[in-house]
Amino acid sequence: MPAPEEDRALLVAAAERAGDIARQFHGQNPDVFDKGDEGPVTEADLAIDKMLRETLLDARPGYGWLSEETEDDGARLDAETLFVVDPIDGTRAFIEGGRSFAHSLAVVRRGEVTAAAVFLPLKDRMYAAAAGQGATLNGAALTARGDALEQAEILTTKANLTEAHWPRGVPPIKRVYRPSLAYRMALVGEGRFAGMMTFRPTWEWDIAAGALIITEAGGALSDGHGAPLKFNNPTPQVAGVIGAAAPVHEGLLALRA
Repeated sequence: MPAPEEDRALLVAAAERAGDIARQFHGQNPDVFDKGDEGPVTEADLAIDKMLRETLLDARPGYGWLSEETEDDGARLDAETLFVVDPIDGTRAFIEGGRSFAHSLAVVRRGEVTAAAVFLPLKDRMYAAAAGQGATLNGAALTARGDALEQAEILTTKANLTEAHWPRGVPPIKRVYRPSLAYRMALVGEGRFAGMMTFRPTWEWDIAAGALIITEAGGALSDGHGAPLKFNNPTPQVAGVIGAAAPVHEGLLALRA
């Protein structure tokens, strides 16, 4: 079985290749297809998904596969280890010509993320992590930061700050937004923001890589109710996510109780 750092190196190389494909399509009016409630997908998403599936499974033929752009046949549920991939996280931003989309790649073993890469090709930002090895941005070590909930900058949407989510009062935070969940989580691991949160049912491919980046940077992570995250669920979703520096995470959960 490859070590986490070997899987991390594989993911980083594959994410760089994904970035090369994304750059070819970005700003070129790629074909867009409607997936109904699941939102749009472009020809770039599909091209990257194909490349990642071939590249990663050729390198690790015993691993399972879960991707936003590949029909899930359930075979992954029998795999001890699998790839969890979002070819382009932030597809709407990509279509609109934005630069804050990301490629989100992770390895999950027995429900835990062991290797991760989140790459923003148009910002030249490669976030990576391996279990027990820390998290990095372009090779430099990351540390999650945030000492108090008061006026903490939290990446989230307006909907997550309605009173219905906060039995003990809406937190006194400063709200910030970025379009990609993977990028939001990576920014928390980087220490640029104190936390991120979403309370909607959340697809595993959006958050698996970012989850490891936060925890390996020393941050705290849970679902929206404070329970630990587990991956490779039969329906590949979790009940929201709160990822933050430990004191901020504790403060948020105290207001959710």
